[in-house]
Amino acid sequence: MQFVANKYEYRQRLPHYQKCGSTLFVTFRTLNREPLSPAARDAILCHCRHEHGKRLALHAAAVMPEHVHLLLTPLREEDGWSYALPSILKSLKGVSARSVNRLLGRSGPVWQEESFDHVLRSAESFEDKVEYIRQNPVRRGLAKRPEDYRWLWVEDRG
Repeated sequence: MQFVANKYEYRQRLPHYQKCGSTLFVTFRTLNREPLSPAARDAILCHCRHEHGKRLALHAAAVMPEHVHLLLTPLREEDGWSYALPSILKSLKGVSARSVNRLLGRSGPVWQEESFDHVLRSAESFEDKVEYIRQNPVRRGLAKRPEDYRWLWVEDRG
């Protein structure tokens, strides 16, 4: 039973906890905060959207020049447990890093090993995080309106 108890708890530099079925706000950064090219941001957003409906329900994503914000809910595996966030991020960061390296003709790490994640606890918090992600490019001066930012995606909840 030890495996099940630790499935959603993991630690690198920060403690991380995942409650089965909870929505998570996740941020991860490029190594050395190196800016991503427009083509790299296109590829990363494509990979984020590709995961939607497979191991996670993606609610919102913004690929900023040197970091990525995601609002997601891990889906359930056949055994009834949610996919673990470390597994989701390892896969997403790995495949996106390979694409970025291929585009730039290089190799090596693209992302910092550690990520920041926060378990949402209420519907109000959900709406706050969607709006935070939407407004991030505007706050940074990268777009006048969220809809003008090419690397922003928010699920249609209508």
